[in-house]
Amino acid sequence: MARTAYGGRRVLGMLDCLWGLLDGVNDAGLALSLTFGGRPQVGEGFGIPLVIRYALQVCDTVEEAVRTLRRIPVHMSYNVTALDRDGSRATVYLAPDRPAHVTGRAVATNYQDQVEWAPYAAAIRTVERQEQLEELLAAGADVPGVAAALLRPPLYATRFGAGFGTLYTAEYRPAEGLARYYRPGQTWTHALDRLGPSSIQVRLGSS
Repeated sequence: MARTAYGGRRVLGMLDCLWGLLDGVNDAGLALSLTFGGRPQVGEGFGIPLVIRYALQVCDTVEEAVRTLRRIPVHMSYNVTALDRDGSRATVYLAPDRPAHVTGRAVATNYQDQVEWAPYAAAIRTVERQEQLEELLAAGADVPGVAAALLRPPLYATRFGAGFGTLYTAEYRPAEGLARYYRPGQTWTHALDRLGPSSIQVRLGSS
C-alpha cells in the first residue's frame, strides 16, 4: 500500500513494483482499478501501473480520467474502470494496436466487448465471472453482498500454481477516501488521512 502527497495531491493505492499502482483513490474523489484485457498483442507504450498512478495524480473526475486514458499509449491490453464522488463511472478498454474504447460498464473481467483469446478466456472463466457480476448488480446486491461473492468461486480464484489466483479484493469509497482490502477472513482498511495496520499476513493456496 502507498499513501502519497506529491505536489499536494493525496493518493492511496496498491503499489506495483514501488513505482505504479494497480488501483487507488485520490483526494478529489476519483477511484481507478484495472484488469488485464485478455488480448496477447504487445506494442509500444507505458506499463499500465504507471498510467494508473499518473491518472490519479492529475485527474479529479471520471471525465478527466477518460480523456487522459484516451491519449496515453499502453503496451498491452487493459480495462480501466473509473468512479468518482458524483457517481459517474466508465470502463475504458485500452490496447496497443487500436484506439481506446469508452463504455459505461460497471463491470470488467478479462476481455473487451468480445472474447478474442479463447483458450485464455476459457481457462480463467472470464465470461462466467463477468456474467455473475452483472447478475449481482442487476439483482441490487449491496456492497457487502458483492464483496462476499468476490471471495467465493467462480469470482475468487485459487489456481496460484497455474498463475491465476485472487490476491485481494478491493473496495474503494471515493467520497470518503477509504480503501478496504479483503481476503477470506481478513479485512485491511486504510484512508487518505489515516493508514491502518502496517501489514497483514496471508497464505496463498497451492492448487
